[in-house]
Amino acid sequence: MFKKHDLAAGLTVFLVALPLCLGVALASGAPLYSGILSGIIGGVVVSVISGSQLAVSGPAAGLTTLVSAAIISLGNFETFLLAVMIAGVFQILLGVLKLGVFASYFPSSVIKGMMAAIGIILISKQIPLALGYNQPDFWSSGFIQIFTSTNFLGNLKEFNANITRGAVFISFISLAILIFLKQPKNKKYNILPASLVVVIFGIAINYLLTYFGSSYALKSNQLVNIPSNIFAELKFPDFTKILSNIEIWKNGLLIGTLATLETLLSIEAMDKLDKHNRITPVNRELMAQGVGNFFCGLLGAIPLTAVVVRGSANIQAGAKTKVSSFVHGVFLLLSVLLIPFLINLIPYASLSAILILTGFGLTKIKIYKSLFNLGWKQFVPFIITIVIILATDLLIGVSIGLLISIYYIIKENFKESYDLEKTHYQGIDQYILKLHSNVTFLNKVEIKNTLDKVPPYSSLIIDGTNIHFIDHDVLEIISDFVVKAHDRHIQLELINIKTVETAASAH
Repeated sequence: MFKKHDLAAGLTVFLVALPLCLGVALASGAPLYSGILSGIIGGVVVSVISGSQLAVSGPAAGLTTLVSAAIISLGNFETFLLAVMIAGVFQILLGVLKLGVFASYFPSSVIKGMMAAIGIILISKQIPLALGYNQPDFWSSGFIQIFTSTNFLGNLKEFNANITRGAVFISFISLAILIFLKQPKNKKYNILPASLVVVIFGIAINYLLTYFGSSYALKSNQLVNIPSNIFAELKFPDFTKILSNIEIWKNGLLIGTLATLETLLSIEAMDKLDKHNRITPVNRELMAQGVGNFFCGLLGAIPLTAVVVRGSANIQAGAKTKVSSFVHGVFLLLSVLLIPFLINLIPYASLSAILILTGFGLTKIKIYKSLFNLGWKQFVPFIITIVIILATDLLIGVSIGLLISIYYIIKENFKESYDLEKTHYQGIDQYILKLHSNVTFLNKVEIKNTLDKVPPYSSLIIDGTNIHFIDHDVLEIISDFVVKAHDRHIQLELINIKTVETAASAH
């Protein structure tokens, strides 16, 4: 019985995945066939090794920014493929060493900021394609590059001459269809996947424009161009450069890290949607993804991750086991072998509309409102991560976002490590310094400053009753203060705190 459900679900996921594979490759600046090949590997290879019954792997929109920048910085696609292989090996090692939990240590505000920034860049890269603008590349590494004189704004004078009204029309219709079909009240119209409906409409509109000889008809370079024999066109990694360029390794580790984060987040979402409450073994999943990405690099495909959109479509289509993911990979393979002529009728404008809406999904206003309502500790790292990624690159943005989050953690730790209570009794100021469960070296400056502010001729109790751990550095601060208290006529009482020998106490 499960085969019937999984076969139908696999066909549905294939119809969802085909436009997305092409669109992600387009947004990544990679050969279009490399996106489909990534989807094939995600279905045929990853699903066999994976322990997830419902997740579906393939090229992900979340990686487009990094992939595009890596291809440009490394000079060519063949060198980039080495980075993809390194990313795969890195993921395999994470799985073997059982480090699948490392994604849990990334603050959600930084991850959401990273995905929101990727969404903004994805939209910005697709708008010119949606308008039919097919002149020199207007984007190289960062969002700011769009506005440099050599890119989009530099070509603004000729922009109007190079856009195609047919592409604008197809993009507008495509966006309208997608928005309409994604409304909850219109679910009854979702007979086919929304992305497939958009592709069919795009092909039909351009066919009619061409048939009637309209000047709005798209040019050949505004349509998908898959080789009739992709196996004859495959590009393979240039192994001669593996040790000659440190950027290959840097990009490989960065791709591996981001692919791992996106995969683990997707797997978590899929497990929550699983009606049978099956839990995916994350370390096995990382090994499966690593093997998949190793083969992606080896065979000329862009990197893959587990993808929420495909996984959700799989569940909604009634999938029971991972057979459906395998079937979707087989259908992708058959499509490039048997019907490349149909795939080549798809307008880039249709794909760009799909990606624009995907980008909005990554950076929707609801996310900004939610983080803002959670307070500055969540919102500041989120918004700074976005701004820095747009101004520089992904690695710098995420790194600074992490540092900002760590700053808030340390600041909060300062507040929670102790309480100081003050009372006044019989003309004497009385202070109680209550230390909480864990007091580390990060707290020593604050505690030292607090103790130094206790005035002479007062009373102080330092209460360590609730302590589970106290750093030796803090004990030294308290032990030094014993001498200071005596000199300043402070009546000092220590509860559950043992002093240690210091330079001051030894004299």
